[in-house]
Amino acid sequence: MVKIIITGAKGRMGQALVACAARHPELKAAGAIDIGGDLSSVIAQGDVVIDFSSHDATAGFAAICAQHKKAIVIGTTGLSENEKSQITNLKSQIPIVLASNYSTGVNTLFWLTRKAAEILGPGFDLEVVEMHHRMKKDAPSGTATTLVEILASVRKQQLSEVLRHGRQGIVGERTSAEIGMHSLRGGDVVGDHTVIFATNGERVELTHKASSRETFANGALRAAEWVVKQRPGLYDMQDVLGLK
Repeated sequence: MVKIIITGAKGRMGQALVACAARHPELKAAGAIDIGGDLSSVIAQGDVVIDFSSHDATAGFAAICAQHKKAIVIGTTGLSENEKSQITNLKSQIPIVLASNYSTGVNTLFWLTRKAAEILGPGFDLEVVEMHHRMKKDAPSGTATTLVEILASVRKQQLSEVLRHGRQGIVGERTSAEIGMHSLRGGDVVGDHTVIFATNGERVELTHKASSRETFANGALRAAEWVVKQRPGLYDMQDVLGLK
């Protein structure tokens, strides 16, 4: 039995985690706090913390986990580089799963995106389009950011130099090096992501659409069950699924 503590418990993902955990007999929800709550007061009750809170709270939660030698699964998006650095600096003390998306399907999309970029080569223009509900606070999504990082990695590019967020006005012809990023917001869309590979005469599109947050919650619970058996280190969902 793996005992989990959920932070950000009153948010959309937090509520999904609480509901899904009740259907996993090998897991027990031992504690739940929301943003502003005191993790230290419940940390001893659990084996692993699952964090879907807020970018400005996550690093603090990770530090508390390190103090108490507890594993952590982090799904919070919008982390700054400084916040990511604070978290990754703890990898020698505790096992950490840090992923932009915990869906099995999305992680398959990550794998397929890398393979497609390798196979299709530099002759294809690259564009990423994502859409989420109107309440999402950060843009682009963490998943879309991971996708463009994969594309830039395959082409051995510096992402900051080639990433282009939307287009407006007389922007000139599209360069072969740039990677387009487009964020759409509206309604109650849980999460849609499409990677477009376009060249003269043909186009390849890889798309994942999520219709329920339970997809992400079940993946995060799977990661929690996996990470408690690991040595200290920094992992992602590709490690959890054995895709590396």
